[in-house]
Amino acid sequence: MFSGAACRPVFLMILGYNTNGLAHHDALSAVRLLAEIGYRSVAITIDHGTLNPYGEQSGEEVAEMRRFLDSLGMRSVVETGARFLLDPNVKHEPTLMTADASGRAQRVEFLKHAIDIAATLGSDCVSFWSGVLRTDVDGRTPTLEEGFERLIQGLTEVIGYAEGRNVVLGFEPEPGMFIDTMARYESLLERIDAPGFQLTLDVGHLQCLGEVPIAGVVRCWANRIVNVHIEDMCAGVHEHRMFGEGEIDFPPAIAAFREIGYDGALNVELSRHSHEGPAAAIWREEASFAA
Repeated sequence: MFSGAACRPVFLMILGYNTNGLAHHDALSAVRLLAEIGYRSVAITIDHGTLNPYGEQSGEEVAEMRRFLDSLGMRSVVETGARFLLDPNVKHEPTLMTADASGRAQRVEFLKHAIDIAATLGSDCVSFWSGVLRTDVDGRTPTLEEGFERLIQGLTEVIGYAEGRNVVLGFEPEPGMFIDTMARYESLLERIDAPGFQLTLDVGHLQCLGEVPIAGVVRCWANRIVNVHIEDMCAGVHEHRMFGEGEIDFPPAIAAFREIGYDGALNVELSRHSHEGPAAAIWREEASFAA
């Protein structure tokens, strides 16, 4: 698509929604609902009832989802942030940062399953994060370098597997986790990098951690961004809020995404709004920034 005498390309990002905000819907119903509202992408959080790789019918469910997405003309991202899929007692555990090597191996295996699902779906990427570097069972706090060593060990295997399946990875800095800020993400890239190891940028996280102006961060990381999470948020509080209930000034941020030529999805992440999922997903005036 071209505009003006100079024939400069106009990139149009698309609007998506994360199924973690529709946790009380089955996967196909959630996707159908989003398509009916007008979304053109879906971020699918693998969970107990959503493309669970440990389920008996996993392969058939993934194949059915691929056919369904294709019939609706919907793009997808595979998300891996289910709270209690791997451990019913501890949120998000085990992770790539877990002290127990067998726990880290379990997370690597899960990420490989996610990569397989993304390959079948033809997804834009698999999005994931580091995890929290917790105090060891003996009460010892691991050093920074020990944390990086654990993470890189797992990432090496995950990146290699993704390359073999031709799947892009979107690594997400997450408040409270080992890789939380863009500076820490940059430190990670100094230790490990690969063409398919890209960035999931969460707009709300930037506001939470004071990494502002958001537009400047978008421009700085233009060549890395493969996936975007978007919601409102307040400084210092990691709470995903409905648009207009936080502090983010969205127009400059959206303008920056357009400026860098980002043509992927802005995936709305309202993970605490499943109790009002259909209503939360319908906010057309605010959503018009991605039209």
